[in-house]
Amino acid sequence: MFNLPNLLSVTRIILVPLFIISLINQTFGWALLIFIIAALSDAVDGLLARLLQQRTILGAYLDPMADKLLSASSFLTLAILNLLPAWLAVIVISRDVIICLGLMILFLTSHSLEIRPSLASKLTTIFQFGTIISTLISEYFSFRPFPIDFLIWGTAVATIISGLQYIGRGIKIFNQVRP
Repeated sequence: MFNLPNLLSVTRIILVPLFIISLINQTFGWALLIFIIAALSDAVDGLLARLLQQRTILGAYLDPMADKLLSASSFLTLAILNLLPAWLAVIVISRDVIICLGLMILFLTSHSLEIRPSLASKLTTIFQFGTIISTLISEYFSFRPFPIDFLIWGTAVATIISGLQYIGRGIKIFNQVRP
């Protein structure tokens, strides 16, 4: 079922190339605006799905796919432009790849899946988006906000913790005896 929350997720996916082009062209004001719109759509689509009782299987896949695409492309592009450390992009992208591989393994081995973000995962998203927004603000206004180092390290730690949590969940599901 295609509904408003799913449309917001698709919109977020469509915004990713525009965001990357803005970064490459170093039009950081546009990049910041596009990213903020994308981040807000992330918050709003989940809220609308719950409030309007419009949770769908499509949405359960679209929303995290849009998040991972936005996050991975943001960190990769910002690292290539030397605006964020490359090691941070590697951590963020590796976590997302590991999660996707784990989901594929569980799916291919006929394990039941229910995609639910954990509290650590939500905290990770907040840190990641905060890091990206602070970096863009820094470039647009030509000053380095003091919490950027805190955000970078917070993003790294939260990303690793949530990645380990998802690995633990995946192993637990994989080892469950199926009827």
